[in-house]
Amino acid sequence: MSLAATGGCDMSNRAVGRYALGICDRSGQTFKLKDLYQQIVDGKDSGLRVSLSMLDADQPQNFLGQFPIGDPQTLPFTRTDTNVVSQRRIAWNWNPVGDNNGLSALYGFSTQTSTQAAGEVGTVTVLVS
Repeated sequence: MSLAATGGCDMSNRAVGRYALGICDRSGQTFKLKDLYQQIVDGKDSGLRVSLSMLDADQPQNFLGQFPIGDPQTLPFTRTDTNVVSQRRIAWNWNPVGDNNGLSALYGFSTQTSTQAAGEVGTVTVLVS
């Protein structure tokens, strides 16, 4: 191969072994070639050689749906409710805002009046001796 075909570069005189240097494609810094790693994106080699400090781990969420995952959501031996209508008639919570539910007989106050705020305006005198 002629030098013109290789861009003026003699390909037979590459650095090999422990003296080989490479440039990190992310930072532009020089590292030993053995310290540069292939950057993997979506499970494929991106062609970048990067240092360990610049190496990004491949995101596991990129592989969702590639492998079958059994994730059953139902319980075995289930039965439907038999008395749903009677269960839905029960008031499971207490709504105190203006409900007039007759709690004055049980607790001595009505929720209609207990949720109303009362206040007065006046003056305060403080004496320091």
